[in-house]
Amino acid sequence: MRCVIARYPFELTKSDVLASMAGVAPEPVTGESVTIGRRRYPVKQVGQVITGQDRRDFSSGEVVRALTRLGFTCHQDSVAPPVAAPTALQNASALLGGATAAPAV
Repeated sequence: MRCVIARYPFELTKSDVLASMAGVAPEPVTGESVTIGRRRYPVKQVGQVITGQDRRDFSSGEVVRALTRLGFTCHQDSVAPPVAAPTALQNASALLGGATAAPAV
């Protein structure tokens, strides 16, 4: 399938992407991601590997569109906001049946 990424045309197939990503360790996912095989990769990493271009040259949306058309499952931002652990005072209050206050941020 013909895809245009960063104004350059590429002929990509699903098997080409699978072969290119074989043996590539996934980086930590911080934004949009794609599932290839049983691994989840950041789309910018996949775009860099399959096109050979610098990550700053293309948007994640271009790669997501191309990979979706090839049949891969893409995911939106999957980073959940960190949850603050309750303080010792909040734990003690909860154990004694008191009202729990929202954790301080």
